[in-house]
Amino acid sequence: MGFFWFHSIKNKMRTIKFTSDDANQKQFAIALKNNVNHYFKDNGFSKKGDYKMFLKAIIMLSLYLVPFILLLTIPMHIFFAFLIVIIMGIGEAGVGMSVMHDAAHGSFSKKNWLNQVFSSTIFLLGTNELNWKIQHNYFHHMFTNIYGYDEDIETAVVIRLSEHAPLKKYHQFQYLYAFLLYGLLTLSKLVTDFGQLMRYNKLGITKERNLNPFNQYLKMIIAKMIYLFIIIGLPLMLTDFTWWQILVGFVIMHVTAGMIMSTIFQMAHVVKGAQQPLPDSDGKINNEWGFHQLLTTSNFAKNNKFLCWYIGGLNFQIVHHLYPNVCHLHYPAISNIVEQTAIDFGYACNINPTFTDALFSHITRLKELGK
Repeated sequence: MGFFWFHSIKNKMRTIKFTSDDANQKQFAIALKNNVNHYFKDNGFSKKGDYKMFLKAIIMLSLYLVPFILLLTIPMHIFFAFLIVIIMGIGEAGVGMSVMHDAAHGSFSKKNWLNQVFSSTIFLLGTNELNWKIQHNYFHHMFTNIYGYDEDIETAVVIRLSEHAPLKKYHQFQYLYAFLLYGLLTLSKLVTDFGQLMRYNKLGITKERNLNPFNQYLKMIIAKMIYLFIIIGLPLMLTDFTWWQILVGFVIMHVTAGMIMSTIFQMAHVVKGAQQPLPDSDGKINNEWGFHQLLTTSNFAKNNKFLCWYIGGLNFQIVHHLYPNVCHLHYPAISNIVEQTAIDFGYACNINPTFTDALFSHITRLKELGK
């Protein structure tokens, strides 16, 4: 797969090379590519989304925005407002996983401008599009489950997600408190986006993309101010709820969305059987890049069609990592091709049959990482 570079804040260049002398891995990659290409060619399918993605976008955005409009326009009891913000949180997570995610990968539509429009829905989550694309599309997808490179498994506050991270005594209890902290995902991004963008500026990533760092800060500040004015300011102006009730509702919405999205993400990578390799002293991972994705990623609940629809096919995470630029509508079919091709070459995909199996596998892994 060649060299992928990562420049540290201390200006020390580190490189990772994915390569293997195992001819079977190379043949597997070739066969898989041919088999998947035949799927699209033989069926006349586009790799991008179609009208079903537009329909899903309308549904997910409505699940988020319609309850908010009702909250602003119809006087209601605090109990019903409580239910409203939970529904908004479910919609917020749906927008992030099913709409924004594909668009940010360029797979929502054949048209780049539509991908840009729908990837911008990340602002409805209160976070920043550029940060997401760097953290997720680049670091996570290129260096999956590699500690020090994949930011998704960096130790977050008091949660240890990698076997190579420093171990603290309190980590033994993380399987008990982790899910509460998962709820802080989108809420914390309101603040941590600034530090993250500063880090990316120091890495020189923004300049490499021909982006002005100051303009990116300004864009982020303006977007967050507009978001906060709409999501908090309008309820203050148009409803009879007190300021603290509105803030509580705001937190409940974000915690709902954050807990859903974080849990789904973790069940694909921090589970039993998902490896966390480190490069050797020469910066080498002794596997081909595609095979590395097979080792570090897990599928779950393949037969749960509603779950697959709601979370944008993220339960077919192996397929997503092998083909991130393919719309998730194709994941179930491609998953069968990947699994069969793996079997043909003597490999196995890491699969948890149900959502519950994946959830308990993640909890078990949290316990292991806490010891």
